[in-house]
Amino acid sequence: MNMIWPFAGCLIFLAAAFYTDIKTMKIPNKITMAFIITGIAYQLAARGLEGLLFGLKGFAAGFGLMYLLYCCRAVGGGDVKLFGGIGVWTGIFFTLSSLMYSVLAAGVIGFLILLFRGEIFSRFAGVWRSVYGAVILRSTGPLKDSRRNMIRFPFMVAVLPGTVLAYLYM
Repeated sequence: MNMIWPFAGCLIFLAAAFYTDIKTMKIPNKITMAFIITGIAYQLAARGLEGLLFGLKGFAAGFGLMYLLYCCRAVGGGDVKLFGGIGVWTGIFFTLSSLMYSVLAAGVIGFLILLFRGEIFSRFAGVWRSVYGAVILRSTGPLKDSRRNMIRFPFMVAVLPGTVLAYLYM
């Protein structure tokens, strides 16, 4: 089996997701569900039940970890399903590597946005006040209030370079 095909298939869907996320800040279900379904079909065709199990484990890893980030309101639902699709096509190891590099890239992008806007010190001071208030009050209220000021940008701006880095370093 040629190992380039899963990554080529993955890249096609990542490009489509990138385009829609940049334009609308959403990744439509028709892209994510097609990503997952074609990944399952590929795994079944290429490796049979062993491939299906490989893909489902990857799906569980990508979807599960991103779902935790979704519960924290750090990412959207399309991102969760997208990483499930990455997992189906490429398996656990590549999915976890892509996720790690994507989160690191998102952190760098967020930092650069704050730097460009000149908001670094005021944002860090706000985080410190929220954490300090939560400790003093023994409540998560101050932390929940700080979520309103979160920086928003299309996560695919970090995911695309994250998956490319994962591919280059595997």
